[in-house]
Amino acid sequence: MKRLILASSSPRRIELLKQFGIEFEIIPSNIDESIDQSLSVEENVMQLAKKKAQEVFNKLREENKHFLVIAADTLVFVEGVILGKPSNEDEAFWMLRKISGKWHSVYTGVCIIDGPRERILVEYEKSNVYIKHMSDEEILRYISTKEPFDKAGAYAIQGFGSLIVERIDGCFYNVVGLPLYRLNIMLQKLGYDLMKGEL
Repeated sequence: MKRLILASSSPRRIELLKQFGIEFEIIPSNIDESIDQSLSVEENVMQLAKKKAQEVFNKLREENKHFLVIAADTLVFVEGVILGKPSNEDEAFWMLRKISGKWHSVYTGVCIIDGPRERILVEYEKSNVYIKHMSDEEILRYISTKEPFDKAGAYAIQGFGSLIVERIDGCFYNVVGLPLYRLNIMLQKLGYDLMKGEL
């Protein structure tokens, strides 16, 4: 069995991958996740996912080439603006007010590097999410849960965030942070399959 590496410390991504009963290691990447507003949101998520995977791959390439690295990056896009993770309460408040009472898009870029062949696949998934209209008081109450931090767009679709997500069009797991259908399609292109437990 190939050594599988998840280049992320995200509890959501770890939990999603664990449900398939496969063994994997967690080696978080340590890249600059700054958003380039001159690029499209699709280009940003794919570029960031690739940088994460490449950084972890480069750490391991001298050890053993029989491994597979999976990395992902999620961003929110609303009214022409790309939103990453809020760095403080003021940013979280601004982001939540920005997405309140309207549709926005969630993009997750996924990169897989197949160690033996050094083959790289990078794709993305898009989902549309409608957030209920929130008063300033509701926004502050949600921020007080601490859930908005380390989440693109300042919310999670699970936990307390499930109480503000009114509708979703597209892959639910994409909004969580790892589009599982897209991930498996990519793995199949490389000759692997989560359904068969073949990694």
